[in-house]
This record gives sequence, C-alpha cells and structure tokens, in this order.
Amino acid sequence: MNAPHRRPVDLAKAYRLLNHGPTVLVSAAAGGRRNIMAAAWAMPLDFDPPKVAVVLDKSTYTRELLEASGAFALQVPVRAQLDLCNALGSVSGRDSEALGGVDKFDAYGLATFAGSATDAPLLDGCAAWLECRLLPEPPIQQRYDLFLGEVVAAQADARVFSDGRWHFDGHDALRTLHHVAGGHFLIDGDAADAQPLAPVRR
Repeated sequence: MNAPHRRPVDLAKAYRLLNHGPTVLVSAAAGGRRNIMAAAWAMPLDFDPPKVAVVLDKSTYTRELLEASGAFALQVPVRAQLDLCNALGSVSGRDSEALGGVDKFDAYGLATFAGSATDAPLLDGCAAWLECRLLPEPPIQQRYDLFLGEVVAAQADARVFSDGRWHFDGHDALRTLHHVAGGHFLIDGDAADAQPLAPVRR
C-alpha cells in the first residue's frame, strides 16, 4: 500500500537513516604524540568481554597512533561540546598550520585526565569514556577501515548514566550528540519505555 509520506531515498544518503549510536571522540597516543578526532560510525559489538567497532579513515592521524600503540579510547561528547566535536572532526592533527604548530589538545585548550588502563588521553566533560585494547584484524582494517577493540576500562558521568541506563532529565547540556552530515547533529531526546503488546490474533 502506498502512503503519500513515504518517499525514496538516494542510496548515497541511506546511511543517514540508521541511528548507529552517539558520535564519539576517538583518542590515541604513541611515541610522545597524541590526537583526538570525531567519528560518527561506532557501535558495541559484544557483551563479555565487551567489544566495540569504529570506522577510521586511512588518512586520519588518530588511526596512525592507534595502530602504533595498540590502544585507543572512545569518548561520548555532549551537547555542551557540539562546536568542539565538529571542530575536532574537521581538522587533521597533522595540519600544524591550521593548529598553530601544536596538537589539537593545546590548540583547543582541552582538559584531559589519565585513564586506568591505556595511555590514550581522556577528554574531560564527556558523558562516558571507554578505554580499549586494539584487536588487530588487518584484512578488515585495510579493506573496510573498521577497527575492533576490547573495552578494558569504562567510566560514565553518573548524572546521566547509572545502573546501566541513560537518564538525561534535568541535564540538557549533557545530552549525547548524533552526527548526520556536514556539521548537522541531532541531540538525544526524551526516553520512553515500551509496554507489553499482545498479538492481534491468537
């Protein structure tokens, strides 16, 4: 049955239809160098041990550091960091001219803290932090730019995440970001709990 509100979507934009989770900031450090970048394509992959997947283009500086160190961190930025998140995803850590000869942390005055399991710098002010050990899978890394990690430590801001659940009421500045494209983001909205639904026919 056709409905007037249902329209075809250009396949080049079909990825925008899937909510793949919050935008993340990926950080890594190796050999005295450090970097942080925004990534829209990240997802949980397993429960025990917990694993994640994230797509990192071959050209990114963070990918180079991640591969060198064997570790990385995923941070979940918040509404108050929207402009920062966009900036961190728009300039390369290799672009010393754009960054004034310093790394992104110094260029944007970012406050960090040390994690408990990796050397990846953790950005203060986020809603969650996941430290990860790289699970090397060279074929998929090269072919699909897909990186897998085992989560070896995790922290969250208890104002918006506790007992395994997100709860943003009263903390709008801490709502998570969902990047669509071109600097356009959606902000996590209201929560809703499903109710039991009986089959129409028995």
